[in-house]
Amino acid sequence: MISVKKTILITGGAGFIGSNLCEYFLSKGHFVICLDNFSTGHKHNIESFSSNENFKLVEGDIRDLDTCIQATKGVDYVLHQAALGSVPRSIKDPIISNEVNVNGFLNMLVASRDANVKRFVYAASSSTYGDSESLPKVEEKIGKPLSPYAITKYVNELYAEIFSKTYGIETIGLRYFNVFGRKQDPNGAYAAVIPKFVGLLMKYESPVINGDGNFSRDFTYIDNVIQMNELAMNTTNPEALNTVFNTAFGERNSLNDLVHNLKEYLYEFDSKIEDVEVVYGPNREGDIPHSLASIDKAKKLLNYSPKFSFKEGLKESVKWYWENLK
Repeated sequence: MISVKKTILITGGAGFIGSNLCEYFLSKGHFVICLDNFSTGHKHNIESFSSNENFKLVEGDIRDLDTCIQATKGVDYVLHQAALGSVPRSIKDPIISNEVNVNGFLNMLVASRDANVKRFVYAASSSTYGDSESLPKVEEKIGKPLSPYAITKYVNELYAEIFSKTYGIETIGLRYFNVFGRKQDPNGAYAAVIPKFVGLLMKYESPVINGDGNFSRDFTYIDNVIQMNELAMNTTNPEALNTVFNTAFGERNSLNDLVHNLKEYLYEFDSKIEDVEVVYGPNREGDIPHSLASIDKAKKLLNYSPKFSFKEGLKESVKWYWENLK
């Protein structure tokens, strides 16, 4: 691992994944710059380390090239997390999703290239697998995108590959699979399923499952994602550069499994939650039925070894939400 202090720019650093990355790398003694416009990120996510002398906040938008140029000055590594997530949001407003996820991404690549950043590690997405029905998902075999969001994340991969070949900048994409954990926002129209369901159950309100609950996901705890970012940033393996990696645990659980486990773990704090009914609704447009990652490539080329299973991560998350949402 890195033995000397490095300067790391984390875009979207006030968001769920970004703020966890900021906290982790600050704990390792590195200098961390957080770039965020707070459109989906929150200042309370970075409050605990905002006074750290190794932390710098740049409030700005990746859609502005000058902001990206200023933020990347003197930076060794970029961990690009800034994006507008959510399939439904991209279906509702494909233009702004494209502006942030494609134009903003390109701005960050250009700025990183011109600043001679050592490596550009970016958040890719499992949505890139689209209509491919093969399981588990293997990096080299994708289908056609099923949403505007998926298109934007695939375009990111194409741009990263071209910049690597054309300009020589080192890039690594991490295809995140349903990341969950502490600091994930339970509120808003596009809240992720786990914090949203926890928030509802804690209020004795029925969570609504899209479909019959048999759709499955490779739910991935935040600490595994932090590990992958660190490995991607530090690797000296030339085979690991300028490619993409599934970032997951390598196991799938249905939404019915998820609710069952959430009730089980919340029962320890409030037994009445066990009696909350689940409501089933129509399937959601653009949803992939099943998602399961092969993590063989990451194991082989990055020595990835995820520390938290779905259930272990879920227990940690439920405890965090109970302590922080009550």
